[in-house]
Amino acid sequence: MIEEAHSNGARYTKACEVVGISLRTLQRWKRGELQDQRKGSKKRVVRKISFDIRDAIIEQCNNKRFRDQNPYEIVALLLNDGCYLASVRTFYRVLKERNQQHHRSNLRVPSRHAKPPEQKATASNQVYTWDITYMARTVKGLFFYAYVIMDIFDKNIIGWAVHEEESGRHSRDLFDRTLKGRKITIRALHADNGSPMKGITLMALLQELKVEVSHSRPRTSNDNPFSESLFKTMKYRVNYPGRFENLEHARQWLALFVHWYNTEHLHSSIGYITPEQMRTGRAAGIFEQRNATMCQAHTQYPERWGSRSVKQWNVLREVVLNPDRVD
Repeated sequence: MIEEAHSNGARYTKACEVVGISLRTLQRWKRGELQDQRKGSKKRVVRKISFDIRDAIIEQCNNKRFRDQNPYEIVALLLNDGCYLASVRTFYRVLKERNQQHHRSNLRVPSRHAKPPEQKATASNQVYTWDITYMARTVKGLFFYAYVIMDIFDKNIIGWAVHEEESGRHSRDLFDRTLKGRKITIRALHADNGSPMKGITLMALLQELKVEVSHSRPRTSNDNPFSESLFKTMKYRVNYPGRFENLEHARQWLALFVHWYNTEHLHSSIGYITPEQMRTGRAAGIFEQRNATMCQAHTQYPERWGSRSVKQWNVLREVVLNPDRVD
């Protein structure tokens, strides 16, 4: 049809437009390249094994000799007999196609856990995170347990407790004192995946307070980075005893640490101010003073900066826990 139109005076380009193909396609067809190369079209795969070989693979996997072996073992034993049907990966693929690839070990089936939901905080008392950490005792192998709650926005330690064991009852009591006792309303709470974080009484309290709860994936410390960072600061403190003589000793030390952390520690992630200064709104005034001093220094010694801009100290606007996407 295209050749007929062209012989009557039409251009190839216009004739191809009417038919619905490109000029390049027509040129390939005229050279004898008639294979359909469009995306999604059916193509002949040279390496594709035939149905007869697939049936032979299934037959070998199901016979009495190999039915309790995995494909790695079956392929190796067949090679010992001078027989090659396909690769190990092909064995697995064919078994999956025939719905014969299932878990048969006595071990627990591996499970995949979804990443916790993203939580954003634009002010204090919106999103809290908490965790429990060991505090070693003087008797080797015995520990006290520190329960610590933190506000992810201003990094303030909101509540804490030290006990001789991990217990959902202790967790519930801590949140009862912290949230209900101080009449604090939060939107979300993130915690580790341990049983004290999922206790029925604690979950009932949080549900009563209408708090959205999320948990870290098993053995994934990055899902709770703020608490992990807090505990590192705690245990690398120069006056950390390493081992505690008794429960009273552990509680006294942690009380002093919490006071230091909230009122004296210059936290890097909030601009080297204390969590208390961030929580009480004094950060804006401090940063304004820093910026004024920087601008004055730039005016007095411009050669020290050259073409670079002067650093500006700004109040934190948003903190994201478990972001959906990392740029």
